[in-house]
Amino acid sequence: MNRSELVAALSERAEVTRKDADAVLAALAETVGEIVAKGDEKVTIPGFLTFERTHRAARTARNPQTGDPIQIPAGYSVKVSAGSKLKEAAKGK
Repeated sequence: MNRSELVAALSERAEVTRKDADAVLAALAETVGEIVAKGDEKVTIPGFLTFERTHRAARTARNPQTGDPIQIPAGYSVKVSAGSKLKEAAKGK
């Protein structure tokens, strides 16, 4: 499902215009992005998803073409965890 299909499904289910559904989806993505970028708290949609910023330590890896070791600097990543309702939906229940 791409963005336009998601917007269409949201607008139909919530009985709002596609423009309004698209605005809400954009606002959700922007808000989650801002909170995750700060890194001081996680975003939880109860039973559905949890987003949080995690720290990755610096490490040594190998270049797959040459086999030479390379240094990968420390950085941040995003951890997304499925909630109980989403897990049940994935099982088909």
